[in-house]
Amino acid sequence: MTAPDPARHWLLRALFRLPNLAALVGLILLWEFVASVWLPRSDPYLATLMPPPTQVFTTAVELIRSGELGFHLLASLKREAVAFLFALAAVPLGLLMGWFRPIHAQLDPIVEVLRPIPPLAWIPLSILWFGIGDAQNQFIIFLGMFFPILINTIDGVAKVEPVLVRAARSLGAGEWKVIKRVVLKAALPQIVTGVRVGLGVGWMALVAAELVGASSGLGFMINDARSVLRTDIIVVGMITIGFVGLVIDMLLRFATRKLLPWSVSNAK
Repeated sequence: MTAPDPARHWLLRALFRLPNLAALVGLILLWEFVASVWLPRSDPYLATLMPPPTQVFTTAVELIRSGELGFHLLASLKREAVAFLFALAAVPLGLLMGWFRPIHAQLDPIVEVLRPIPPLAWIPLSILWFGIGDAQNQFIIFLGMFFPILINTIDGVAKVEPVLVRAARSLGAGEWKVIKRVVLKAALPQIVTGVRVGLGVGWMALVAAELVGASSGLGFMINDARSVLRTDIIVVGMITIGFVGLVIDMLLRFATRKLLPWSVSNAK
């Protein structure tokens, strides 16, 4: 029996997925008709503000070839990565708050007061504190990421099976070893969920922060295009934001399936 051809296998999988793309294809065709045919006849002014998909595609190719899109995308990704490293401090803090009641009692009121404040509400203060630049953007992204990771970590610790903790203690494990060997591993699926949510919120907050406080990045590119009525560049930036967000989430789900095989539900 011969092994299946990888190229043929990939082609068959792509063909099976085609029906799932019917709605997307239909939406693009409708967009092309409205922007190219209907609007120019009914409202010529509005037609200039709604570029058709063909024009958006042409603009995207031009931005990629010139390197402008890659430059702004890398600037945004760099800010997201730096803020994410700082936001990971929510994991040890969440472990402490979820495991030790006195710590939770002291910090929970502070968290619950700060958590409902949208990251965008901090933009005026962050500009005054850090000025316009990377530090200000990273602070806004950090706020968007920190609380989803923290809350999910606390919730993951609270859901650890008491039987596992008692078994570890009966075998002579100390308090910190129980946290490291049992609690952390049991809470990891919930922590990963928090990371996924946090990365998504941080990515949205990043673009909003760049609209008013950056000289590079996708948000800056969109705002700069708005000032010269280049709606095609605006749409390219928006699509890039959505596509990159999807890729980040897919990579995280893939890593979850590989590193946390016991938690399949978080990888779906």
